[in-house]
Amino acid sequence: MADLSLPGALGARPTPKEVWGWVARGEVALALCIVGIVVLLILPIPAFLLDTLLALSITSAVLILMTSLLIKKPLEFTAFPTVLLMATLFRLGLNIASTRLILSHGHEGTDGAGHIIQAFGELMMHGNFVIGVIVFAILVIVNFVVITRGSSRIAEVAARFTLDSMPGKQMAIDADLSAGLIDQEEAKRRRKELEQDSTFFGAMDGASKFVRGDAMAGLLIVAINVVGGIVIGVVQHKLPIAQAFSSYTIMSIGDGLVSQIPALIISIAAGLLVSKSGVEGAADKALVAQLAMNPISLGMVSAAAGVIALVPGMPIAPFAALSMGAGALAWRRSKSAGAASAEPPKPAEVQEEPISASLAIDDVKVELGYGLLNLINDMEGRRLTDQIKALRKTLAAEYGFVMPPVRILDNMRLPNQGYAIRIKEMETGAGEVRLGKLMAMDPRGGQVELPGEHVREPAFGLPATWIEEALREEAAFRGYTTVDPATVLTTHLTEILKENMAELLSYGEVQKLLKDLSADEKKLVDDLIPSVATASTVQRVLQALLRERVSIRDLPAILEGIAESAPHTSSIISLVEHVRARLGRQICWANRADDGTLPIVTLSADWETAFAEALIGQGEEKQLALAPSKLQDFIRAVRETFERAALAGETPVLLTSPAVRPYIRSIVERFRGQTVVMSQNEIHPKARLRTVAAI
Repeated sequence: MADLSLPGALGARPTPKEVWGWVARGEVALALCIVGIVVLLILPIPAFLLDTLLALSITSAVLILMTSLLIKKPLEFTAFPTVLLMATLFRLGLNIASTRLILSHGHEGTDGAGHIIQAFGELMMHGNFVIGVIVFAILVIVNFVVITRGSSRIAEVAARFTLDSMPGKQMAIDADLSAGLIDQEEAKRRRKELEQDSTFFGAMDGASKFVRGDAMAGLLIVAINVVGGIVIGVVQHKLPIAQAFSSYTIMSIGDGLVSQIPALIISIAAGLLVSKSGVEGAADKALVAQLAMNPISLGMVSAAAGVIALVPGMPIAPFAALSMGAGALAWRRSKSAGAASAEPPKPAEVQEEPISASLAIDDVKVELGYGLLNLINDMEGRRLTDQIKALRKTLAAEYGFVMPPVRILDNMRLPNQGYAIRIKEMETGAGEVRLGKLMAMDPRGGQVELPGEHVREPAFGLPATWIEEALREEAAFRGYTTVDPATVLTTHLTEILKENMAELLSYGEVQKLLKDLSADEKKLVDDLIPSVATASTVQRVLQALLRERVSIRDLPAILEGIAESAPHTSSIISLVEHVRARLGRQICWANRADDGTLPIVTLSADWETAFAEALIGQGEEKQLALAPSKLQDFIRAVRETFERAALAGETPVLLTSPAVRPYIRSIVERFRGQTVVMSQNEIHPKARLRTVAAI
């Protein structure tokens, strides 16, 4: 039968090399250490092994202290609370093991619990157990009352202030991310560091309780060892009471000192760690830079030490040495400062901002009144910065247009709950919202019949009402649409961005779009630019498409259309019309109705002829010269036709011939910008047309 008890090969026992390989793994070694601590609590160990473990306890405490002293900032030692817990458990396990040896072999002499405990006891007591008791009590008081309590208080206050400052720091990170100053990875790193900061000081506050409990346990264990040892020595082993008292007291005090010294060292390490939370660099550099650099302070120290040395009865040597040392250091510091001041002063370099910096403008900027700053840090709902990030993703997916970063800042000149949206520093929209309330709107366009502040919705100008949060359910019952203030602002920003996408698509943005194409599509770019068409021509075509809200996400198809038409014409209008024909499937799909059909409003033959005859000039110089009265008739007919369609719940497109489509669109966009004008060449063969009306 195969032996499956070991994790080696099937039916084979692991070799010693494999076993040590498992032990060398960090998680296995840590598990073995924890098991070893538990063994210390249960099983007896010999005196020589106890000496080894006590030596390990002292040296590991020194290692922890040196690590805390030399790190640059506390977050470099985030494992300290875990290390503190394990060290405390290790010392308690050693206390129990030493107690077992003291009570079992204390009658054999002071070396019954090992040589380290004997050496500490005799070194501290000098033959007088009272001295040992006093020294041990002082160490416990210093550790428990002074160092541990102070460290705990510092950690508690640091954790509280870190948690209080988290919203502001989080707001700063989100604002930098929305403004494009940092990328997503940097924002994640900062958020993680902020979370670690608060978690660390909170854990330090709790971990310090282990040290306080360890000090109390050490005091109780010493008392139990002394009393229990005397009883066992006198009653069971028939020792004279004086011998039993001396032997067990030496071992008990030695055991307590061996435990308290590592505990004191680790408490000092914890104090150093939490107290240098605001200091960068190792502790020695920070202390030298902040204490020993001022010659006036050093001079005062030298004078004070000299005066004390002259006081009758005071020892002259130590104070005189300190006075001379501080004086020499003050003289060196003042000399170096004087040499620096004696150098000819360099003309102060005024770091003036270059004039070119004043030419830089923000593509998109949102200015908030003072009362709306909470929108950036709304912990209960979606924050404004989160909605803007989602908006950028939506526009990129819908139109293939990567919106520039939005800069958010406050403007005290705005109303308290007002905002302004600027495109290239020019104000393109403004409005006011009401924090803590909801905007209710009637989808049918009527006035909301609920108590509140009646206003106009800023994005579309529809009647709306700011209502209390408690009226949300009633508004939903009546069929009203309710949105929060951040969504109102984001919707307004969305419409403004859609209206200005063409202006925001700069030459640099076009270059980024071309650069992000795949390797196969970049071959098309190389063949097209600059031999067939320039990058500026591509930019103007893309801007023309975005101006009519046609998605440029299918950039390869657009480039193919330009490559086909550019050798035959340099007219941007002709290039755009050819590209729109290539995008026929996409345009028909984007304007389809709920039933899958494409609702259209046709243009009569008379109007087609009138527009065709009104075109004058050739190529890019071709213009529309329609009589003003005729133009007014056309505008009136279009407005009436589409208003009737809107009342019927239809959103049709205006269908024209390819030759006149761009000129009709230039007229329609001035009074009805949301109306889509398509040419017959843009109708995909698979599209199902449904005529709504005719002009």
